[in-house]
Order: sequence, then C-alpha cells, then structure tokens
Amino acid sequence: MRLVASALDVSVRTVRRWVEAARNEGRAGRRPRPRFSLTPRMRELLAVWGGNVAAVHRELTAEAERDGRPGTVPSLATLQRAVRQDLSAGERAGLKGGEAARRRYDVYGKRPRTHRNACWEGDHKRIPVRVDLEGSAVCPWVTWFIDVATKAIVGVAVTPHQPARDAVLAALRTGISRTEPYGPFGGLPGVVRVDRGKEFLCRTVERALGAFAVPVHDLPAYKPYRKGTVEALNDAVEEMFLVSLPGYTRRARPVGAHRPDQVDDLLSYPEFVEALLRWVQGWNTGHRPEGLAKGMTPLAAWEADPAPVEDVAEERLAFFAMEDDGRVRKITTNGISWRRRAYIAPWMAGHVGMRVRLRYLPHYDGQIEVFTVEEWGRHLGSAYLAQAATLEQRRALSSVREKKARALKADLKAAEKLRKARYTATTTAAVPRPRRAVTSSQAEAEIARSRGTDLAARALPDLIPPREPPASWARPVVRPPRTADSQTGAGPAVDGGPPEAADVRDDSGER
Repeated sequence: MRLVASALDVSVRTVRRWVEAARNEGRAGRRPRPRFSLTPRMRELLAVWGGNVAAVHRELTAEAERDGRPGTVPSLATLQRAVRQDLSAGERAGLKGGEAARRRYDVYGKRPRTHRNACWEGDHKRIPVRVDLEGSAVCPWVTWFIDVATKAIVGVAVTPHQPARDAVLAALRTGISRTEPYGPFGGLPGVVRVDRGKEFLCRTVERALGAFAVPVHDLPAYKPYRKGTVEALNDAVEEMFLVSLPGYTRRARPVGAHRPDQVDDLLSYPEFVEALLRWVQGWNTGHRPEGLAKGMTPLAAWEADPAPVEDVAEERLAFFAMEDDGRVRKITTNGISWRRRAYIAPWMAGHVGMRVRLRYLPHYDGQIEVFTVEEWGRHLGSAYLAQAATLEQRRALSSVREKKARALKADLKAAEKLRKARYTATTTAAVPRPRRAVTSSQAEAEIARSRGTDLAARALPDLIPPREPPASWARPVVRPPRTADSQTGAGPAVDGGPPEAADVRDDSGER
C-alpha cells in the first residue's frame, strides 16, 4: 500500500479506503451521486413534442395536477439536465429534425484505398438550371459514373428530363470505351455501386454489365454516405459550375423578385451540354480533389496507378446500350415492321424476304439496327422510321397536347372545387356552417344527371345485336289496349287465334 500511495501521491489511509470500497461495494471510483433519469413516459413525450423539453414539462405538470399528485414532477432545470445526460447530441437532434439530422452527429469511416477501376459509383442528379429546349424551359438531368480510387469522371450522359435506363447505358458506354473522345479513362470496372434506383437495377443494365462479368451492388436506400464519392461530385458540380450559369434556380434573389429568367435569356440545351462536358474535362485534368495523394489531379492519379486496365473491343461496344426483343422478322416490300410502323433503308434493296433480328435503343424508336438471325449476328445496317413527322408537325402536336392538358387540369380543378366543402369561420367552439346552401331540388337534379351520365356511358346497346329466337320458343302474346267499349265484352282474337285464347296465359313453362 505504501508503494501505491507513493506512486499516486496520496496517503496510505486513502489507499486502504479504496481497497475496502472495492471489496465491499465493488467499485473502483467515486461513489455515484444519485440523480434524476428520464422515464419511458418522458421519452415518449419528447418524441411527441419534437424534443421540446419545456412542452414536456408543462404536460407532465398538467397530468400530475389532474391525478391529484402535485409536486411530484421535477423542475424544468432538472428535466433539461436529465435530457442532456441521458440523450446524446445526435438523439436530441433526431427528435427535432428526424433521421437526417441525427446522421450529422454520426462518425463515418472511410473505405480502404483501392486501385483504378476497382469500383465505380453512379448516380443521377437533377441540374438546378433552366435551359431552352425547342422554346420551352426545362431542368436537365445528368447521369454519371466516377472512379472511386482516382476521382476521375469516366462516363457522362445528359437528358432533358428524368433519366431512364437508356441514360444509364449511354453513360456506361462512354465510361467503358477508351477511344477518342472518351479516353484515357475507362475499361471494365471491378464492381459498380449504385443506389436502389430502378434505372440502375433494371434487367437491361444487369444483362449489359453481366455480359462482361461486372457485378452491380445496390446500396440501401436513403443512405448517401454509402457512396460518398459520387455524392461529393454532385455537390461539387453545383458549387463550382452550375451556380454561375444563367437560369440557376437556387440563386439568391432580392425580396419580391420571384419571376424566373425568360426563355430567350437561357442557354440552349446543346450549349449547356457542351459547357458541362468542358467542366468534366477540367475536373479530370485540372482540379485537385481531396483524397488524392500530393494534390494530384484525377488524370495524374490515373496515370500513376500501375493496376492494369481491361479494355473491351469496340465491335463489342458498338451496340452495348441496345436491347433485343428476341423476335425474328422478315424484310418486306414496305421495309421492316416494328411496333406497327415501317422502317426502311437503302441497303434493303434486293433483300426482301430475308429473316433478321432487331436491336434498338431504349425509349428511342427513330432508328433501329438490323442483324442476321445468328446468336452473334452480323450487323446489316441501320433502318430509319418511314414518314417521320417534321419539326413543325411535332411542335404543333405538342401545342395541341398542352392545350388538352390545360383544359383537363381546369376541369379537374373545377370538379375538386365542387367536391370540397367550404365552411364559415368560427370564433367560438361551434360546428361550422357551409358557405354555399344547396336546395333539395338542386341536389336531386345533379344526382339524377350524374346517374344518367354514368349509365349512358356504360351502356353498349349495339355491342352484340340480338338474334331471332328459335321457332320452337313460345312467344309472349300481345294484348290489345283496353277501351271503355271493350270492357263489357270479349276482345277480338289476337294474331289470328281463337277468341277464347286471347286472354289465356301459358303457364306450362315451355320455352
């Protein structure tokens, strides 16, 4: 004990007291002071009130007064101290802001460093910039893939609307190819990490990458930190490039200035795509992102990596992003029929009757590729849609469709206005009164009109015309209208039958 007391600079009596406390009470430190702790009921109220401790204290005080036990609720300061001691900062933030707020206080590790093409991460991003597309302002989307090890953007595809599987395939096509203008980045990745977007997990993408033995790892939904490299890229493109473009929708504006930029002042869609691709090239060759050794650029990190790159022959990539419906068709005098439309090409001359297979880009039916019927068929050529609509026709059709959509929207808005009941404002605890009073006759008339319209819409009198019944069937007897003179005597015979048979009913059951 003297040795321990000398080493810790305390008295021997203090060491003896520590030893007795450890033997008798089983503790090696100070005796814990009793304090107030949160109960399960208090935790439930904290969740109900969104972490508002004062509101929880008021409700607990009101409950104690109703139950006849005043003074049993701890003070507000005690309750606040218990919340700070029993709940972590992340739990308190989660009570106020939900799971996203709680995650800001979590600690995330980093994956170990890998070599180039060991893993790609892909994602979609809605560009908060309005661009001009054929006279309309749209916010395009970008689909891209980034190499995790070197931070190089390997594949990019832009669409003027929400992307589908064709955008994913196009971005992968540009990422895998290393020929101009896509190189030097590319090759086959070891794995591709994506979120649970249906465009990334569709059968077409799985089949296209599976042909090269590249697995797709779908990460849990709503966990962006699992693919932090591409999420950091999504934030960087907005801070470094998009914020300076005309039509940026998140720009700070003066008070009351809510009018967006005119379409004439916006970038055209081709100009925006060209500017975005220039920024991507600058990111790969001139930017120095965090996480790379010695402040290297993605290009320098790619060239310094000794890992081999597995290239794919260009003839295998020529139709990488295309789908095959698996059907065999014949070339006729009208060309090739696909989706009830004809496709023609000059090379089809002299090949009428030839059996072929088709491949096409998803969601694009203006052009198809024609192959022979073998499994790895020879490419015969491209075929184009016959009698395609002109640009003026497409614009006129779009205008007509927009007018119909606006008319339908107005009708639905009017119907919703009729459906919803409006009530007067109240200043006391009373049942509100409807703003519009409807008479009984008006209600019955509208109900009758609705029923008549529904029945008339569902009725199909000419769908199956009735046939003449067989001659063996017993037909109903048509009785003549009764008059005042005919009530005293028997009426004439009907259909040439005997007079006594006119009022006889056939109950034999024969048909």
